[in-house]
Amino acid sequence: MPCSTPSGYLPGVVRQSVDALRDSVGHYTFISSISAYRDFSQPGLDETYPVGTLDDPSVTEVTGETYGPLKALCEQVVAEGFTGRSLNVRAGLIIGPYDPTDRFTYWATRIQRGGDFLAPESPAYQVQAIDVRDIADWALRMAQAGTAGTFNVTSEHMPFGAVVEAIQQATGSSAMPVYVDAQFLIDNDVQMWMELPLWIPESEAGFAHMSKVSVKRAFDAGLRTRPLVDTVRDLLAWTATRPVDYAPKAGLAADKEARILDLWRVRQG
Repeated sequence: MPCSTPSGYLPGVVRQSVDALRDSVGHYTFISSISAYRDFSQPGLDETYPVGTLDDPSVTEVTGETYGPLKALCEQVVAEGFTGRSLNVRAGLIIGPYDPTDRFTYWATRIQRGGDFLAPESPAYQVQAIDVRDIADWALRMAQAGTAGTFNVTSEHMPFGAVVEAIQQATGSSAMPVYVDAQFLIDNDVQMWMELPLWIPESEAGFAHMSKVSVKRAFDAGLRTRPLVDTVRDLLAWTATRPVDYAPKAGLAADKEARILDLWRVRQG
């Protein structure tokens, strides 16, 4: 019988699970993160790339700095407890209904709202994201087959322009992107990833290629991703059920977006 840990953050807690299940469960699936990698200083990194480490591995506070290395330590606990019997899923950006982070959701709702919107760099800017249901479907099939090993699990690389088109198709919106270069965004205090989701400038050397990991191994093992337009439709159907006064956790404030677009247009003449 297989089991899965979808939300292990601390190695001590994961160890309790592993110790309790080692002798009664045949296969263990651990949902980790590509954040476990040491850095993203080069594109196309695969599952052999080094993971992050902590000066003090006993730390229990999960922060932006400790999250990845702690995930790596959790992976190690699982691998040692279930030798040859564990599936390690290094997930990329997870999107879809019930996403509590609002990162991809920002783009869906912003484009649905209409009007010109600020977009990062150019239509060719590369991103990766995967529907939570595609991860679940693949991981379940791998667990049932007893597959072991580590896999990067996210979408193939896609240009941001394709993301825009999928959302336009799903919503019928005529909203148009205004692509703003990275340095202008930085100069105007636009924060990467959470304030402008999916965007990480190349100047952030340790994170620059976070959306360019290799997914060859997972796709060779049967990973498939649904059309992005389907994810967007289902995501927006879910967001429509949230309270009207819901305050998103990610995305540019409308007034800041408008101000930066005005400044950009002045610069462009």
